[in-house]
Amino acid sequence: EIKHGRVAMYATMGYIVPEYFKWPGYLSPSMGLKFADVPNGLAAITKVPGNGWAQIVAFAGYYELFVYKFNGTPGDYGWKAISSPDAEVR
Repeated sequence: EIKHGRVAMYATMGYIVPEYFKWPGYLSPSMGLKFADVPNGLAAITKVPGNGWAQIVAFAGYYELFVYKFNGTPGDYGWKAISSPDAEVR
């Protein structure tokens, strides 16, 4: 559930950020499609070329299969909790 929570947080940020920021330049130079031409929200699904979606899926799959190798306790990143009332933890 921690991984799904993080995916949900990234999805939320991906929905909010384009309201305030768009990359300059072209999303697809061969199609003449600029980042500014892509609408926000779910309307963007139909505007992004199929090869772009293939790149996104390939990158996410590569990352999940070969890069992300966390084998520890979920949520334990070795950071000390500064807000903990326990003096041993701080």
